[in-house]
Amino acid sequence: MARSRIRSSRFVASRVAAAALAAGALVLAVAGCAAGGSPTSSPVSSTSTSTATSTPRPTGTSTSTPIDGQCDTGSLTGSIQPGEGGAAGSVEVTLVLTNGGSSECSLQGWPGVSFVGDGNGTQLGAAADLDRSSPHPTVTLQPGGSAQAPLKIVQAMNYSESDCNPKQADGFRVYPPGSTESLFVKDADVTACQSTSVSLLTVKALVPAS
Repeated sequence: MARSRIRSSRFVASRVAAAALAAGALVLAVAGCAAGGSPTSSPVSSTSTSTATSTPRPTGTSTSTPIDGQCDTGSLTGSIQPGEGGAAGSVEVTLVLTNGGSSECSLQGWPGVSFVGDGNGTQLGAAADLDRSSPHPTVTLQPGGSAQAPLKIVQAMNYSESDCNPKQADGFRVYPPGSTESLFVKDADVTACQSTSVSLLTVKALVPAS
C-alpha cells in the first residue's frame, strides 16, 4: 500500500513538471512573437507605393497623343517644296502640310517621315530621324493655311550598294504629329536605301509656312 502511494506521488510530480515546462515554452513563444517573430521566420519584403500624378503632354512630341484642336489627317494635303539647298552629299527640301478643311486646326511637333515605293506604299529603309533641337511651336492653320518642316535627304550614292541597297522611291509616307494616320506625299525624284541600317532622312519640327 505504501509503495502504491509512492508511485502515485511520483506520477503526479512528473505530470506537474511537464505542465510547468509546457507553460514555460508557451511564455517564451509569446515573448518571441511580441519581440518581432522567431529568428527562423521568413523576412517580409516591404514595397513602397507612390501616388500617381498626371503630367502634361511633353512639348513637341511625335507620339500619337493629339493636342487640342489637332488637325485631322484626312483634311491635310502634303507637298515637297524647294529648301535651302543642303550640304555636300545631301539636299534639304521643305515638307509642307496644308489644311484643306473648312475650320482651323493645329499641329505641333515633328512629323514622322519615311520613303515608300513599289507603287503600293511599302516603306523603304529607316524612318527619318527627328531633329529635337529645332523650334517646335504649336502652329494654328486657318483653312488653306500651311505648316512646313525642313527635311534633309542624304544622297544614297554616299553609301556602297551593298550597304545601301538603293531603290527609286515613289515619295514619302508622312504622319502628322499627334496622329496615327498617314498621308502620301509624291516625289519621284528621290532614291532610298532599303537597308534599315542606313539613315538618309532627318526632319525638323513644323513651323508656320513662310
